[in-house]
Amino acid sequence: MPELKIHQGACHCGAVKFEIDAPSQLHAHACNCSICYMSGGDQMIVPASKFRLLCGEDAITTYTFNTGAAQHTFCKHCGIKPFYTPRSNPDGFSVNLRCLDRAHVESIIVDVFDGQNWEQNAGTLAHLSRED
Repeated sequence: MPELKIHQGACHCGAVKFEIDAPSQLHAHACNCSICYMSGGDQMIVPASKFRLLCGEDAITTYTFNTGAAQHTFCKHCGIKPFYTPRSNPDGFSVNLRCLDRAHVESIIVDVFDGQNWEQNAGTLAHLSRED
């Protein structure tokens, strides 16, 4: 198992700050579902135990749609979505890698995820929020 680093992240204005434990070589997904396609971002799902909100809980607003299972969290001030609770992995967090500080990032691999056909493909993400 690769060594985990502490990666810090934030929204654009810095009101929401968080950190994750993850290796230096990151693996993300670019989703084409309706909200991800419009908002962009490369998302990496981590177990809840590897995510810590450092500040900004009062600066977060949540948007839900369709089934309401995904909790899309945005900064009330700058509108950036630094992380959210995904429908595919409600026991984890999906972190927008574009919001991470690159100090400990060696590489990022981004795979395409077909979120437009979510029901057929969601199972391929289920393992990502499990503890190693």
